[in-house]
Amino acid sequence: MIWHEFKLPKKEGVSEIQVDGKKLCIIYQSGTPHITSAKCPHAGADLSQGWCEGGKLICPFHRHGFDIQTGRGNPGQGNYINTYPVKEENGTWYVGITKPWWKIF
Repeated sequence: MIWHEFKLPKKEGVSEIQVDGKKLCIIYQSGTPHITSAKCPHAGADLSQGWCEGGKLICPFHRHGFDIQTGRGNPGQGNYINTYPVKEENGTWYVGITKPWWKIF
């Protein structure tokens, strides 16, 4: 896993960040960031245009919900989104991204 620095948004809510050429979705609530993939697996919607409700990231197209900690979709959806580990060191925030094995060599 490679840790990449990112900047917290100025305000809480759901927004987009770019890390290592990858578009990600950041859910920033109560001073805690959660980072997920930015594309809904159901219809390809941009999840950074969605909202957070009860610990779930809600897709702006079809209102599929995803747990912001596990990425698991609501019961009956049969889908999920990727979640990424986040850490803070000395006031700097980092997100961990695993490189696919075929890009390591």
